[in-house]
Amino acid sequence: MFVKFLAPATLAGLVLSASLVPVGATAQQAAPAPVTDSSFIQMASSLGLLQAKLGKLAEDKGSSPSVRDFGKRMVAEYAKANEQLAAGAKQAAYPAPVMLRQHQQVYELLSRTGRGSFDKKYMAEMLTEHGDAVQLFQQESQAGRVASLKQLATEMLPSVQQHMALATQTATSVGAEVTATASGR
Repeated sequence: MFVKFLAPATLAGLVLSASLVPVGATAQQAAPAPVTDSSFIQMASSLGLLQAKLGKLAEDKGSSPSVRDFGKRMVAEYAKANEQLAAGAKQAAYPAPVMLRQHQQVYELLSRTGRGSFDKKYMAEMLTEHGDAVQLFQQESQAGRVASLKQLATEMLPSVQQHMALATQTATSVGAEVTATASGR
């Protein structure tokens, strides 16, 4: 008798939950996930570590003087930025910065790139990474909840925007694809 009533109730529950899933999935896909303070500091720190490592790689593998100079500048400027991000993470009681897997994979891919195609691939990646960084820092500076991280993002945003402009200029000079740069991947 119990099974007789349980089966229709289970079926009704499945039908209702199945009809609600597409609505929730569509709503989640339409709106980008908001950046939380913890995801901001984690992503910004990882991007900073990536920029420093890729900058060193560009100094060594770059064919064009403009790419080598860009890499050298990224090493110098992200050394300072990474110190600020590490201090910001510590002040907000977040873990020490580490490079995320996705950024480690980018580094590994570019480190295996041949010298002949390095400049264009590196600069195309710089456009993507700096486009992502500009968006990340803008979101945190506007919607961050931890005051110290919001202030850090606001203070660092002009530098990130300058890096994006320099990346665009350098990419153009070596013939890298410059379209759809700020939209990320």
